[in-house]
Amino acid sequence: MRRLLALLRNVFQAGRGRPAAVGLLAAVLLGVALFPDLPPLRSGRLALFDSYQTWMPRQRVSQDAVVVEIDEATLGALGQWPWPRTYIAALIDAIAASGPAAVGLDMYFPEADHSSPEALAEFRTDLNAATRQALGRLPSNDHILAASLNQAPTVLGVAGFAFPTHATRAGLLGAPMEVDADIPSRLNHYPYVLSSLPQLQAAARGWALLSAEPEKGVVRRVPLLAAISDGRQVVPALTLEMLHVGRKAKALAAHDTPQGIAVAIDDLPVALEANGEAWVHFSSADDSRQRSISALAILKGEVPAERLTGKYVLLGLTGMGLQDQIVTPLGDRRPGVDVHAELIESVLDGHFLRRPPALRWTELGLLLVGGLFLIWAVPNVKPRIATFLATILFVVLFGSGVILFKTAGLLLDAASVFAGLNVVFGSLLGSVFIETDRQRRQAEAALQREKEAAARVAGELAAARRIQLGSLPKASELFARETRFQVAAHLEPAREVGGDLYDFFMLDARRLFFVVGDVSGKGLPASLFMAVAKALEKSVALRDGGSTVGIETIVATANKELSRENPEMLFVTLLAGILDAETGAVEMVNAGHDAPWRLRTDGSLEQMSGEGGPPLCVLDDFPYPAQRFTLAAGETLCVVTDGITEAMNSKGELYGTARLEAAFKNMAVNTSADALLHALREDVSRYVDGAEASDDLTLLVIQRRATV
Repeated sequence: MRRLLALLRNVFQAGRGRPAAVGLLAAVLLGVALFPDLPPLRSGRLALFDSYQTWMPRQRVSQDAVVVEIDEATLGALGQWPWPRTYIAALIDAIAASGPAAVGLDMYFPEADHSSPEALAEFRTDLNAATRQALGRLPSNDHILAASLNQAPTVLGVAGFAFPTHATRAGLLGAPMEVDADIPSRLNHYPYVLSSLPQLQAAARGWALLSAEPEKGVVRRVPLLAAISDGRQVVPALTLEMLHVGRKAKALAAHDTPQGIAVAIDDLPVALEANGEAWVHFSSADDSRQRSISALAILKGEVPAERLTGKYVLLGLTGMGLQDQIVTPLGDRRPGVDVHAELIESVLDGHFLRRPPALRWTELGLLLVGGLFLIWAVPNVKPRIATFLATILFVVLFGSGVILFKTAGLLLDAASVFAGLNVVFGSLLGSVFIETDRQRRQAEAALQREKEAAARVAGELAAARRIQLGSLPKASELFARETRFQVAAHLEPAREVGGDLYDFFMLDARRLFFVVGDVSGKGLPASLFMAVAKALEKSVALRDGGSTVGIETIVATANKELSRENPEMLFVTLLAGILDAETGAVEMVNAGHDAPWRLRTDGSLEQMSGEGGPPLCVLDDFPYPAQRFTLAAGETLCVVTDGITEAMNSKGELYGTARLEAAFKNMAVNTSADALLHALREDVSRYVDGAEASDDLTLLVIQRRATV
């Protein structure tokens, strides 16, 4: 496997990938030319053609096709299908009274009507002889329908079958078509047809094929010419025969042309594909509904005559459950009779969707030219520029398809060309990436030692971060069973390690010591000084058991001892205090730190900016004064470092004290310490919105609870 991969790598690296791309282009050209109907190519082509129709449905111009629907309303009024033939005859008579050009029946009647009088006389043996004889003398329903068909310019539908049934026939009545000798062999062939009774066929003016074979459930193309019986008889589809009857034209003629088959209906040309099919360009669903009329409205005389005069009227079944529904390329479902209406209007408008043989050569030419362009351009530019050029090429390709469809009704298969060019482009881009990868691996080898050194430093800093954050106390562990107060804290270094600190612990059974500090500087020096300061203030606070030490003494002593050995001349802002958990008494020292915030139970807010002193290590022997107050039950004390107020967004704007104060005021009165801390962190995070941190960020929240 490794040898094979190495061989492929060498092949695609040779000549900057151009020889391999030329070979792939030749293979793709040959495959598209010889196997155009491979499932992936065919699926992509049909999806593209459907998209063309979705974006640009046909605009109705002539509006000469009318669909008379045997719909739900008609069935509800006259009864379920099939009807007695007398109902159909009455409907045809009502349509014919308005003078249509032609009436096409998208249906067939292969068997005698069992509701005819003679059928009733035969089956109703309970009737007396006189009644049965009287029924037998009445004209049959089929005779009445034949008379109506004969009086109107009607065309009967016929279905093509590949196998015989009890109702199919081998041939069909109809005037012979004039066709070129080799045309029948290219047409869809139906050895058997399901047609109407000979009596009805003889009465109609024309007979036409109704068959359509959906591709993957979607009707895109319809055969307008087909061969039946032994393959020598050619019959037109309903579209052509209705135009033939409606224009009172002479016999239909079909001739070969370089673009396909040309059918002439006197002076009206109809362009078909080489196999006698036509692509259907559907109008929108709204436009389609405008041509429909309910059969019930016609029978009631509610339709003005001008709606039907001179029109090509199609009679079809649209009621639910009659199984004459199709799916269009626009993705909607419509009655099957709409296909014939769309084609009639397309022919009369002179608007055809075409895919002539020359278009395939055009597509192969586009594939060749586009592939050669990519082979020339891609190895000469960076991958980003190559992708841009390929994108432009693909946009031009698909744009050309859209323009040809819009202006000339041509179906350019840009999808197959796109697939072939993608193979070539992928090969060239792969060659570029292989070369880039080779150079990258060489650079990685040269820089490996530097990376290893950087990794060691990063590992040490990561370990330092873990040690630093791990040394901070966790309130959930220290005070898991504490009911007198709640503590929540968070520290987030701006770098791997930082100089902020916080600590809290019990001096005795009732006194809680807490401290928040901020060392000048950042990074490793600040973190080391932070660790020393934290350890020192805890050591001072816990001397003699922590029972007699005051907050002033703790801070002053820590200041002296930190200042004694401080070669880097660092200093620490500090806020330290002691809370009596029983009484709520607080004594607090502020050594150059941001004043803490006090949230009262009535929702008021106070920043406690009392008397304080300089940061630790600024003056060696400074008597720090203490601030004393009582934290009532339910009140909260929040201590922050300047990493909060000086947090910056991407524009360099500070978070600021005003925004912090607004965040506090938005808190509910009974907000817990944990919830308050979480809300502040979220507010700062939203404001910063991913901008690089400028300073360490520390929060300490102490909330006194009612004494139990």
